[in-house]
Amino acid sequence: MNITKTAMITVCGRPNVGKSSLTNALVGEKIAIVSNKPQTTRNRIYGVVNRGDTQYVLLDTPGLHKPRSRLGDYMVKVVRESLAEVEAALLLVEPIAHVGEPEKILIQRMQEEQIPAILCINKVDMVEKKEELLEVIAAYSQYYDGFEAIIPISARTGDGLEELMVQLSKYAEEGPQLFPDGMTTDQPDAQVCAEIVREKMLHCLDKEIPHGTAVEVTRFTERESGIIDLDVTIYCEKSSHKGIIIGKGGEMMKKISSLARRDIERFMGTKVYMETWVKVKENWRDNANFIRSQGYDEQ
Repeated sequence: MNITKTAMITVCGRPNVGKSSLTNALVGEKIAIVSNKPQTTRNRIYGVVNRGDTQYVLLDTPGLHKPRSRLGDYMVKVVRESLAEVEAALLLVEPIAHVGEPEKILIQRMQEEQIPAILCINKVDMVEKKEELLEVIAAYSQYYDGFEAIIPISARTGDGLEELMVQLSKYAEEGPQLFPDGMTTDQPDAQVCAEIVREKMLHCLDKEIPHGTAVEVTRFTERESGIIDLDVTIYCEKSSHKGIIIGKGGEMMKKISSLARRDIERFMGTKVYMETWVKVKENWRDNANFIRSQGYDEQ
């Protein structure tokens, strides 16, 4: 495969519209964690798709929301900055015939940056009547007539993704390959492993607790046999949360660890031994040094 063109595309939208699911579906493997809770993605993640002579670099961004902490401020800043210096922006929305505040802000940013905008209506597999979809298209077209394409898709079933890739190919520009063959994300392996553990907490734990957690891989070593040893530390904000994460007789921790290990082994393609600890770090989301140490750079 000889890559001669690249296209940088930002995937943006409000929390929980399926940005990470779409990125994973296009890349063809899990590089961004997915859950049905908002603010799952905290950092900007690059997903890399090589097709024909083009390398597509998808910027999966955190959902645009009203920040309530330093970490929240950082996440909103990432979204705003990732709409600069890209070939096109893909606004992902749910099939609701109403343009909400986050969508209006993102459309305004696209206009300011004067970048081509594609509207993707996700979750069309949930829409029962075609008229409902037409109402969504009408609501957005009425609010902003500058979309270069409006494409109904389902990140879950794959509907419309081929049409979307054809549209994205129009923004490819002559240029060198940015990521080597076989690389599907810019995240280091240890970071992907930490994110998978965090995803399992989002699935297994209730409400606010997972949002008050950070996950750090403190040891990542590979044996000669190819087996990987991981030491993972989960930080939470309260000692009462620590008890819930560990669970009665360590049951919850075992469940989170075994679900995470299974996905990590799939991602790494080898057997993984993982040890997990839970530590309390009060108010870490407002601690600038700690946020920076976790890779959320505020610069």
